[in-house]
Amino acid sequence: MEMKKRLTLELRNKKPGEVKELVLDNCRSDDGKIVGLSSDFENLEFLSMININLLSVSNLPKLSKLRKLELSDNRISGGLEVLAERTPNLTHLNLSGNKIKDINTLEPLKKLPNLHSLDLFNCEVTMLINYRESVFTLLPQLTYLDGFDADDQEAPDSDPEADGDGLEDEYENGEEGEEEDDDEEEDDLDEEVIDDEEDEDDDLEGEEEEDGVDDEEEDEEEDGEDDEEDEADDDLPRGEKRKRNLEDEGEEDPEDEEDDEDD
Repeated sequence: MEMKKRLTLELRNKKPGEVKELVLDNCRSDDGKIVGLSSDFENLEFLSMININLLSVSNLPKLSKLRKLELSDNRISGGLEVLAERTPNLTHLNLSGNKIKDINTLEPLKKLPNLHSLDLFNCEVTMLINYRESVFTLLPQLTYLDGFDADDQEAPDSDPEADGDGLEDEYENGEEGEEEDDDEEEDDLDEEVIDDEEDEDDDLEGEEEEDGVDDEEEDEEEDGEDDEEDEADDDLPRGEKRKRNLEDEGEEDPEDEEDDEDD
């Protein structure tokens, strides 16, 4: 795909001034030069042009806010003074897999005071004796060369500011905030459910207690009635009491039987 067409697709109906990140990897440059990119991309912070067959960066427009530039796997052999002129705030530069052979080719980068990270993997210059010491001496502002500092300490995996990931982090934080809110809502619902269950248990316990009280009252009433009947029996004459007991038990009084026999 040609670079101009790729640029149109990447814009997605946005204005160039609204774009902060632009990836043009693997498209076709025009005779090894940058085409379609203009200074209208004034807010661009991250630009990637990996493997587009670039021979030169001479057509790179003025991009004052650009911080990270990916130019790996091209055929650039020099002309880096353009970067110092047009990307003055550059902090990360990746020139891996290009045709850079001499340390002196990197000298224009001295004019980039904020350049902290430089990658030259698979460039011939890395085969030179004392390559790392020479580059750190030439560019004292550098912190990392090919992913390691002067003491061979590895660089962090990523730099949010240089990678243009600030917006992504905000988006992720927004998602986390929403997830936390969802979790809080779920917790609140769980607490309400637990409270409802506890209230139901309390109601059941209250009903059981009331039933228990009612049963006790009924038992006491029945016992009271039995006691009253016993007391009434105690007041009867002995003969009447015995007769009544026999009637309750379904037996006849022997005296009544004798009277019947006499009759």
